[in-house]
This record gives sequence, structure tokens and C-alpha cells, in this order.
Amino acid sequence: MAGLADYSVVERLRDGRTVEIRALRPQDRAEMLAAIGRTSTQSLRRRFFAPKKGFSEQEMAFFLNIDFENHVALVAQIDEDGRPAIAGGGRYIVVRPGQAEIAFMVVDAYQGQGIGTILMRHLAVLARDAGLKELIAEVLPENTAMLKVFKKFGFRPDSKRDPQVAHLTLQLV
Repeated sequence: MAGLADYSVVERLRDGRTVEIRALRPQDRAEMLAAIGRTSTQSLRRRFFAPKKGFSEQEMAFFLNIDFENHVALVAQIDEDGRPAIAGGGRYIVVRPGQAEIAFMVVDAYQGQGIGTILMRHLAVLARDAGLKELIAEVLPENTAMLKVFKKFGFRPDSKRDPQVAHLTLQLV
């Protein structure tokens, strides 16, 4: 999708600070690794469903090489003592025609500021504009903050009953 790679919007967090919501770029690699380094083991487990200490080159390539059609990724960049820092990110990946899986991660120090909600809003609009009909998400039941964000946007539990993972869907049409 032309133009999405240049996507950039400034939003305001709950505490009044500004955050830039922008397209993830391949040159964000070092800052992405730094953000992961500032994220707790628990938060990483909630995002990746397994303890994560690092990422392989293959995983990093997958996360950074975005085509902005089948894989759309946004980051929340905040000013940290005069330097831009990634405070969180969200992405959707088309899993079958008309349907994409969506996921988020917010660095612990910035959780509770509305970053997940802001990212969700932007990704939902982009998904709808791209003609997607449905977003799906898998969330650990203990991740109450993310479940709350998804519920606020109208995600509903789907028919898969799984005590380990909440399967949620949102119709975009």
C-alpha cells in the first residue's frame, strides 16, 4: 500500500506527553532491540506466549521487513531525554484473504498510558482501509490490560474454547 511506509501521526498520551505513531522502518532494528531489552520477561511472555530472551536473525528479519500489505507494523515513538525511543508497537499480519492477526507490545515503563489503545485504533483503520473484514487476536487470559483494550474495540471471544489462550475476533465490516 503506497504511502503506508511513510505513515506518521502525533497523538497525546494520558499523562499529556506526545507520542508519534509511525510505520516501522528497517533501520529501527537497534531501537527495537533496545525496546525489547527494556521490556520485562512477563510482558514478553504475554506477547510471544513463551519466555523470550532474544531473537534469531530470521525472527528479526520477519519483524523488520514489512511489506505494508500483508504485514503492517506501527511503532509508538516517544521522546526520552531528547532522544527518540520506541515505547511500543503493534502489527497485523494477513493470515488468509480478508483476515489478519493483530498483536501489540508496550514497554513496561509506558504501560497504562494508552499506547495499546492508540495503536489499536490506527491499525483497525488501516486494516479497514485495506479491505480486511476481520481481525483476530490471541491473548493470554492473565493479560487483563490487553483484553480490556480488545474488548473496548468490540472484539468478541470466538467459538474456540481454550483455557490457555483467549481467541478474539473483531468484524471490520
